Amino acid sequence: MPPLILITNDDGVRSPGLRALAEVAARIGDVVISAPARQQTSMSRGFDHGGDAGRILQIEIALDGQMYPAYGVVGSPAMAAAHGVLELAPRLPDLCLSGINYGENVGFSVTRSGTLGAAIEAASFGIPAIAVSQESHPDAHFSNDYTEMDWHVAQAVTEQIARRVLERGLPAGTDVLNVNVPDGATQQSPIRWTRQSRHNYYSYVEQPVRDRDMPFRLRTQRLTPPDAEHDSDIYAFAVERAIAVTPLTADLTACGFADGWLGDDVSMQS
Repeated sequence: MPPLILITNDDGVRSPGLRALAEVAARIGDVVISAPARQQTSMSRGFDHGGDAGRILQIEIALDGQMYPAYGVVGSPAMAAAHGVLELAPRLPDLCLSGINYGENVGFSVTRSGTLGAAIEAASFGIPAIAVSQESHPDAHFSNDYTEMDWHVAQAVTEQIARRVLERGLPAGTDVLNVNVPDGATQQSPIRWTRQSRHNYYSYVEQPVRDRDMPFRLRTQRLTPPDAEHDSDIYAFAVERAIAVTPLTADLTACGFADGWLGDDVSMQS
């Protein structure tokens, strides 16, 4: 039986990046596409419970000349992944691919990523997940007017990694692989196995004086920290301009949790 691959994202079901990822999956196995009905960048793993949340809209997407059903879930990326697993997939998917995202997801900033949120939601079902992001101009990150981009390098890297995951499983202790492709990457670009940096990659800038009754998005800018760890995703991506592959785990426990920091005289009992 061919592997079943869940395709999702945070840019919306009509994103060209989603279609590019689905093309990869269709070469490997069977595909179920479940993504947010609308743009949901930076929604992390939140669930939306207002309005028409949970509605599922069906469209069709052309992949290499063949039409495939695709489902737009009204709600967050994590909701799209959950509905994909629970309602739309005929069986538990063997793999989840989330992306290809407009804009990189590296460093501490990954905690706000909807691309990672959808992948982590899939991982919570025990499904190996790969999140794929490609550097783009910041104006494209929240836009519904999708910028034309060349996805070929991201597709090739994703196919290579996806086939390996299906053959061998994820590395021990890993729940999600976070893949980031810099702008201008080629088939000869190095691939770096990295750790997540503790630094933010997007930093807030001074906010303008505004009418606080009006909608507003906090302004940020890319910032490569001068002390970025040399084995980190930020350093590989922003400094070396390499394709960064970062193994992530659902266990957020700090390694020093049992080092006696509380002291022997502290009791958790009431």
